Amino acid sequence: MRFGLLGNLTIQDDSGAALTLRSPKGRALLAALLLEPNRPVSRDRLLGALWGERPPATAVHALNNQIARLRLFLGPDGGDRVRTVPPGYLLRIDESELDTEDFTGRLAAADASRDRGDWLGVSEHTAAALALWRGSPLDDLPTLAEQELPYVHALQEAQLQATEWYFEAELRLGRHQSAIFELTRWTARHPLHEAFHVQLVTALYRSGRQADALAAFEDIRTLLREELGVDPGPALRAVHRQVLRADADLLWRSESVHPVSVGTGRSRADATAAGEVESAPLDSSVPSRTARTRPVPAQLPADTCDFTGRTEELNALTDRLASAAAGGTPALLVVAGMGGVGKTTLAVHAAHRVRNLFPDGQLYVDLRGFGSGEPREPHDILAGFLTDLSHTDDTDAPRRPLPEHTDDRAALLRTVLADRRVLLFLDNARDAAQVLPLLPGSGSSAVVVTSRTVLADLPGAVQSTLGPMDIEEQRSLLSALCGSGRVREDPDGALRVLAACAGLPLALRITGARLTARPGWSLSTLAQRLDGGDGRLRALSAGHLGVRATFASSYLALGDGEESAEGEAARAFRLLGLRPGVVFGVESAAALIGRPADITADLLELLVDAHLLQSPGPLRYRFHDLVGEFAAERAEAEEDSEARDAARVRLMVWYAAALRSANGAMDSGVHCASFADEDPPAPVPVFTSGEQALRWCVQELAHIKEAIRQAAHCSRPDLAWRIAHGLLGYANLYWWTGEADACLHLALQIAEENDDLRGQALMLRRIGIIHGLAFRTEQALRDLHASLVLSEQLGDESAQVSELTSLSVGYNQMGQIELFPH
Repeated sequence: MRFGLLGNLTIQDDSGAALTLRSPKGRALLAALLLEPNRPVSRDRLLGALWGERPPATAVHALNNQIARLRLFLGPDGGDRVRTVPPGYLLRIDESELDTEDFTGRLAAADASRDRGDWLGVSEHTAAALALWRGSPLDDLPTLAEQELPYVHALQEAQLQATEWYFEAELRLGRHQSAIFELTRWTARHPLHEAFHVQLVTALYRSGRQADALAAFEDIRTLLREELGVDPGPALRAVHRQVLRADADLLWRSESVHPVSVGTGRSRADATAAGEVESAPLDSSVPSRTARTRPVPAQLPADTCDFTGRTEELNALTDRLASAAAGGTPALLVVAGMGGVGKTTLAVHAAHRVRNLFPDGQLYVDLRGFGSGEPREPHDILAGFLTDLSHTDDTDAPRRPLPEHTDDRAALLRTVLADRRVLLFLDNARDAAQVLPLLPGSGSSAVVVTSRTVLADLPGAVQSTLGPMDIEEQRSLLSALCGSGRVREDPDGALRVLAACAGLPLALRITGARLTARPGWSLSTLAQRLDGGDGRLRALSAGHLGVRATFASSYLALGDGEESAEGEAARAFRLLGLRPGVVFGVESAAALIGRPADITADLLELLVDAHLLQSPGPLRYRFHDLVGEFAAERAEAEEDSEARDAARVRLMVWYAAALRSANGAMDSGVHCASFADEDPPAPVPVFTSGEQALRWCVQELAHIKEAIRQAAHCSRPDLAWRIAHGLLGYANLYWWTGEADACLHLALQIAEENDDLRGQALMLRRIGIIHGLAFRTEQALRDLHASLVLSEQLGDESAQVSELTSLSVGYNQMGQIELFPH
């Protein structure tokens, strides 16, 4: 059997099928025995695990029953597995059956490889050890986890040690670029663990990102001073000095190892992490895995130990990869989605689950399609892949030089992969052109591509679009990141945090990192900061992880596109940010950005392909909450006030014209003279029936109200009453006056603030008419009298006739026609 404690308690039979032990007491009993495998566990300790400090009087008898049930659950060998021994019980298992024992053994193997300087062995052993982690130990048994807190902490410390050694090996093997992503995440999750920061600074510097390396050091220095009042340790300071002086000794050298000088008084970990080591040839006395053969590439980034949710997507991805490995047909799988939605995390987790099915190696490359640094060129990537795959038993065999032309290198890669099973992981692709030269032509290899754009022009690709997490997945991830107890203690704060993160795993991981670094904070405290006036994007950052930076890389990649349409799409993205919280159509978007409807439709679809917009229905569009906030920021920062004002005015004119069209289709029985005769900047809806016009008014009512509200802050405040006037037919015909009332009063207020007598008169007249239709006659007469006074001041005889007519109706309704002012 197989038992798991590194996360929720899991049990599997010999075929790998999951077994479910439903009794909470039974699960606690099994976990307590697994904490001491092959060693006696006293009855008192087991009673405490099941009932806490005050077990009931019947607890001993109940424990005996639970032991009997556990033996039955474990099958025919249950009686032999769970033995009665003084002073309690013993659970007999093999080392390979329990993930904690497996983890400890792999960590010991990694330590032995590290002592020998076998860095490939360190990488493989630590990666395998870390892949065993599925969350916090005993996460679904909080009472037992609290009782066994020293044990849980010891396991977590061992996990940190394994992770530190893994990154140390990756840096030794020259895999600094692929390590940056996971190092950034681990520094965010453990912001005070200096070794990770040392490794991140080193990896950034070796990747040609000196400025980012210095910024990373400043981040940790600031955090240490604010949180602990201390300066960085010697390893961090040393690597900082090396980056400042562009020290070549900090760069990776493929032909050398880095032994630590004896007698320095410093630990090997400090010296290795800081890079303060001398280069020397390989010592022939040290056993080397590369003595006769090159290693099979195993380049996957470290798996995420607390991977949560995405069950359906994960199973679909792993099933397709397994099918490719078994069926002799290459698979091309594309995982697309907006920045921060967890594409790479999902793909890495799936790749680790099936990596044993690809015995000829796993290749990984960050194509840098989005983010800092120039996108990687297929020409250079092909050189790396072909070199990594050129292992042979005869190390003295002559090597042919690589072809000079990219197409020839691509053809050679297809030849090399033809009879092999290799998993290629192409992360962060910008477009299909980056991917096409790297694809196998035949054989049982598989390719996983992640991208923020829809790579529709990749032939034969199975496309999967990853959306935000659902509420239960979010809650589970938050519990895994900051502890389920914290979530249970503050459910309201948890809901507010989840709402602020809007389903983005990146945002949730940032909040988890902040909560981990601040154990005194409640979830409500963090939620209050996320709800602050500065906006969520400012608060959703930790170390090098930031939601704003993730969105910015997608946006900048769009603006830097070679095609003019991409630059136009970036401008459209900004201007659409002026109304981030709405669902809109092509025509209103065309009015806002000032482009023809057909061009606007293409721009909107381009933004959808780049996952900067969502399309909830045919030709309907909206922002993800956080992306909309970012778009609004970009509009404020990059569009001057005149451009923003002109865009808002165009949209308001369009709404006024669209309402004019709706009124024409609604036979309300009341004539509505038009007060908005300007030509619309984009086509308005053409309604074939009053019912269709009504549906449009209901759909757009909230947006119309927001347009009226925004008119108060633009160069055309008169558009507030011009738009509100257009709702009269809607209100007259359908007798639902609540929202129409609100729009008219809002427009009246704006007219009063701008001393617009005409607007005041019209709004008061329309408000009076609506009151009259609802038989609120006294209010109707009051507003109509006020409107009449203003119309007399303006000398508007036509308006006076309308107001006097309405007043006569009102007085007649009240039976007071003698009071009518003739």
